[in-house]
Amino acid sequence: MGKDEKLLDQVLSGRADANIGFSDLIRLLRRMGFEMRVSGSHHMFRMAGVEEKINLQRDGNKAKPYQVKQVRSVILKYRLGD
Repeated sequence: MGKDEKLLDQVLSGRADANIGFSDLIRLLRRMGFEMRVSGSHHMFRMAGVEEKINLQRDGNKAKPYQVKQVRSVILKYRLGD
């Protein structure tokens, strides 16, 4: 199992939302096909066929737990991890 698969499992499990690395989450979204735009401290992600916009902000070197939950919600809703 590769690093991205392990991270996807960690995000989907919901057990460690406070321990997801910010740069790791960005890499995962980019590899899933999301396009990124940066405006100041906001990293915004869009993807064709996905209605929601994902907005991430850094919390030190980690992603904010509530934003990891939003990412999980979008992945599950659109079945992007399959």
